[in-house]
Amino acid sequence: MTVLDDLLLFTALASVAIIALRRFASISKFSVVVYALATVLLIKMSALGYGGEPVYSSFTVNVLGQILQWRFDALSWFFALITLVSALLAAFFMSGAWGEKYCKEHSKEAYGLLQVALILNVLSMLVLLASGDLLSLFIGWELVSWASFMMMALNPDKLARKAAIKYIVYAMAGAMAFLMAIAMTYNMTGSLDYVQVMQGMAHLSNSQIALLVSLYVMGFGIKMGVIPFHLWQAAAYAETPGAGAVFMGAISARMGLYALLVVIVQIIGLTRVAAIEIPYTFLDMQNVLAWVGALTTIIPTYIALKQNDARHLLAWHGVGQGGYMLLGVMISDSIGTAGGIMHVFNHATYQAALFMTVTAVIYRTGTSNFSKLGGLVTQMPLTFMVMVVSIIGLAGIPPMNGFVSKWLIYRALLLDGQPLLFVAAVIGTLGTILSVYKLVHNTFLGQLRLEHQEVREAPLSMLIPMLGLAIIIFATGVMPGVVLDWVAAAQIAVGIAPVEHNLGGIELVQGGLDMIWVTGIMFYGFAVGAIIFYVLGGKSKHIHQYDNYAGGHFLTSKVRYHYSNHFYAGLMHMIGGWYRNVFIKLEHALVSLVSFMSQFSENFYRSSQPVMLVAVVVVLALYFVLGSSGGAEVSAGVSLGGFNQ
Repeated sequence: MTVLDDLLLFTALASVAIIALRRFASISKFSVVVYALATVLLIKMSALGYGGEPVYSSFTVNVLGQILQWRFDALSWFFALITLVSALLAAFFMSGAWGEKYCKEHSKEAYGLLQVALILNVLSMLVLLASGDLLSLFIGWELVSWASFMMMALNPDKLARKAAIKYIVYAMAGAMAFLMAIAMTYNMTGSLDYVQVMQGMAHLSNSQIALLVSLYVMGFGIKMGVIPFHLWQAAAYAETPGAGAVFMGAISARMGLYALLVVIVQIIGLTRVAAIEIPYTFLDMQNVLAWVGALTTIIPTYIALKQNDARHLLAWHGVGQGGYMLLGVMISDSIGTAGGIMHVFNHATYQAALFMTVTAVIYRTGTSNFSKLGGLVTQMPLTFMVMVVSIIGLAGIPPMNGFVSKWLIYRALLLDGQPLLFVAAVIGTLGTILSVYKLVHNTFLGQLRLEHQEVREAPLSMLIPMLGLAIIIFATGVMPGVVLDWVAAAQIAVGIAPVEHNLGGIELVQGGLDMIWVTGIMFYGFAVGAIIFYVLGGKSKHIHQYDNYAGGHFLTSKVRYHYSNHFYAGLMHMIGGWYRNVFIKLEHALVSLVSFMSQFSENFYRSSQPVMLVAVVVVLALYFVLGSSGGAEVSAGVSLGGFNQ
């Protein structure tokens, strides 16, 4: 047995154990140990992260002459590392006070099911990431979809159940597109094995490649939540129970990007994608996918700006950040793809941390509604600090890790001569900065509400993973070369030239990036500012937040100087007309069409006589049989005539 066998078998057995032990109080600590041991097994394959040879499973299955196999390469290892560490931190987060409160508010059975859903998500993702052919990839794909649905459906709230149902409907549509693409690939190439399919793609025409790419992108795009398949994701992730949302928001949707990297980038190749011209336009299919990524960075981000609930704001940002990943990959050079792949890691760190901070606020206050929050910085300073570090990463501001991956994407766009895409990416970042300020202001700044005077800091079991993520966000921002080593190995695995880098950043003739110098200069500036204000400045006086003066009025507890409704009223006055719910209307139109067709088919079946239905089937069958026979006779006649001559 190989180390990959050990990892998959261990996770499968752990799933059985957690299902059996879900009602026991020890399940929390047991699950933390499980994810820690699984991470250790993954670390034993860490050579993959530095260009090592793929690790194959000794277990294979023969299905109708097709050999299903599983293996880990550098790309699989990179995504698996994010998956397991996210699960470990989520399990630790809910192992203490949060889990106890969840049991009281719901039941031990509900908490046990949450643990079951988490391990099933991890197992299904590992199966997907280890796939060695298209059929095993599809099996893992479906397992991930249903495990995700289980996690989402655990919230008994009506809105949450509705969001979960919408997700699984979208997921089934994506699975049908994916399955159709697999069937066509097999028909065109005669195989489902990655290597053999890759060789067969070289003999396909551009029209065949265009059809395959369209189907694959539809399937993967739904999982990623890119425009126009984005409407399911925000509500589904936001309404998932707290610790589950931490995990889902960090990595779940990125399984779509993994499949896209394997199929579109590695097997088909971006060169073939770029050769597909879109009729009556100046665009090719690669440009179209890049613009899909760019629009995904903008539209969901500005939808996030309107949210009045912290969970929904973060969930919409999760959709938008996926656009940066797709945009980076579609640039197709070493710098852009490095930025897109690295952004998966960076986003997982700060998105998980942000969901943890919001969940901690809900734990202490009972709400994530901005209209009912404010001023919590004095009560929860460590949680506030984690949120500040995380939103700096999300906004792409140095010295946090989000700046590095976004800088790589920006730089690649400029070097590739794509100024419009660059402007689109910057517009998305501007919206991110605006909305994350709204998040931190309406949650922690402003005046503290009277009912929150006794709120305390989050429990230690929740603080430890939050602070750990904050350290990772900062450390990988200052020393991005640690992550870029893994990214470069993943690039090689999918056939892209690796980015040249060092510990501090990347090396470019046109101007590189050294985050160690950038961070040093920033801290030097902070130090100078601190000396000016705190040493050379005048004496400061601390006053209570209610002993204040603004707008010609003395402020008291009766006059709250903290407004969250219409937070960006001026901006919304200018851009409010753009919010026309176009995609929601399109979705409703599609649902209406499908409902009409379903009702029409049902009525036809119920109202028609069985004899009539049989007659229709027989006529259609005869038409196709006779049509095929006629075509065969004509072909035979032509062939015979040629032979006689």
